[in-house]
Amino acid sequence: MNSPFRTKTVEQSIRDTEEPEHALRKSLSAWDLTVFGVGVIIGTGIFVLTGIAARNNAGPATALAFVAAGIVCALAALCYAEFASTVPVAGSAYTFSYASIGELPAWIIGWDLVLEFALGTAVVAVGWSGYVRHLMNTNLGWEMPTALSGPDAGGSFDLLAFLLILALTAILVIGTKLSARITAIVVAIKVTVVLLVIVAGLFFIKADNYSPFIPPAQPQEAGSGLHAPLVQLIFGYAPTNFGVMGIFTAASLIFFAFIGFDVVATAAEETKNPQRDMPRGILGSLLVCTVLYVAVTLVVTGMQKYSEMSPTAPLAEAFKSVDQPFFSGAISLGAAVGLITVSMILLLGQTRVFFAMSRDGLLPRVFSVTHPKYRTPYRATILLGVIIAIVAGFTSLEKLAELVNIGTLFAFVVVALGVIILRKTRPDLHRAFRTPWVPVVPILSIAASLWLMLNLPAETWIRFGVWMAIGIVVYYAYGRSHSRLGKVGADAEF
Repeated sequence: MNSPFRTKTVEQSIRDTEEPEHALRKSLSAWDLTVFGVGVIIGTGIFVLTGIAARNNAGPATALAFVAAGIVCALAALCYAEFASTVPVAGSAYTFSYASIGELPAWIIGWDLVLEFALGTAVVAVGWSGYVRHLMNTNLGWEMPTALSGPDAGGSFDLLAFLLILALTAILVIGTKLSARITAIVVAIKVTVVLLVIVAGLFFIKADNYSPFIPPAQPQEAGSGLHAPLVQLIFGYAPTNFGVMGIFTAASLIFFAFIGFDVVATAAEETKNPQRDMPRGILGSLLVCTVLYVAVTLVVTGMQKYSEMSPTAPLAEAFKSVDQPFFSGAISLGAAVGLITVSMILLLGQTRVFFAMSRDGLLPRVFSVTHPKYRTPYRATILLGVIIAIVAGFTSLEKLAELVNIGTLFAFVVVALGVIILRKTRPDLHRAFRTPWVPVVPILSIAASLWLMLNLPAETWIRFGVWMAIGIVVYYAYGRSHSRLGKVGADAEF
């Protein structure tokens, strides 16, 4: 029990959820979980990355890149579904790792998720602020003062991003069921906009825009120094644009569009029937979004030549190119509304991981106390909400956004590894959902995730390594000595 690789059994984790002072309210259904998943996945990816990937990397074959990225996520989703139905406890990959690999690896992945969700929330809030300022300026003639428009717009403080996160914090304190209802409304708007693009866009498709469907391969301009992809520095391999390999280059980029389905797993403890509903929510949301992504990409690249697509607002600009300003405005409005749920669900995931680590004693236990009325981790939610609001208000996050991607892929690797280990160490556990073809599927998930990680710049790896090093210091300075599992050495306190 003194080892940093001591594991917390599934039974101990579940008993923790029964403590009245640290218990969350079970109010979510499979539908709520699917809505959460769709709400967080459909966002920046479908409204922005489609144009960048088509214009620079894969042309009309970007639709195939979405399929490839979706397969990588599906491999990870199968592993998440098994864990979430077997260990229905808040914390997602952190809790899964604690039950299978050990306390220190669990701490590392929890520390990683704290960074991933915090930066993801802030990045999306800043993107939402930019959409809203654009809509206010073009449609109402209102213009935010430069000083309050954020660093990315030449100002010093992003007031809109700051206020959005504070408002979302208040909603999450009141309860996950309320946030699920708000998410359902916003997701309905978002999906309506996406379906509008698909249906209306069908009438403006020109077959010539699909030729060639897979443009001839072009060598990418080689990066240099720390800006180069790690795979280039290690193997001397430089990715290509277009051609068959360009599809996989695009897949590495548009992987960002799928980030978020793993957030569904953080709500396992607040689900009425997690053994049945968690796999449905995780896999269902991923399937819905993949189908929508592929359909939108095929329509948009058929409406406008891939080489002319906008890198910032491809859907809206595609309708502008065929003289349909109404649809263009509706899409911009839908994007602005849709990003609200992305921020909210990322913030939800952040607070649940923090809550789980606090309940285990690896962070101060005061943050795992739930509200007497709403049964939400209100202290952790308020603390993190205020910090992230300040970060979003004052910081330009262009480079830090890459850390969100590497953090997610790292979590995928750990969860897939955990499935293999737990199958061997606890074959007796009841698994309502079983990942098929173990260990083949988890190994494929690990390999695919590592490949995408290697395509990220070396400087991103360095930043990630520094954050992980800080986390290890915090663990040995505080977490290890305050761990509930380490203190008892047995089941007494659990």
